[in-house]
Amino acid sequence: MNVADLKNFADFSSEKMKKLNVFQTPRFFCDVYCFEPGQEQKGHVHADQDKVYFVLEGSGTFRVGSESRVLTVGQGVMAPAGEEHAVTNHTSARLRVLVFMTPNPL
Repeated sequence: MNVADLKNFADFSSEKMKKLNVFQTPRFFCDVYCFEPGQEQKGHVHADQDKVYFVLEGSGTFRVGSESRVLTVGQGVMAPAGEEHAVTNHTSARLRVLVFMTPNPL
């Protein structure tokens, strides 16, 4: 059994958001994204992949389509395939986000 402790997935860079892989198969991936204050994942679209974000630490602004919401620890959102989505750490604290996406774009 492959067990992951999400407390161990925290790596931040002043240059850009960091992505840390937790699990990956041909059918999906699970990452932790680490944002310093002011960092963002620019708006983008996955034509054939759904994506789910859950906040592990901090809070951030999540945009799916034309709707934006501030999410905090324990809250999550899904970006369906074909919908533009983005994440911004608008705060002065770090933001860690658990991310699931399927199918894996290998």
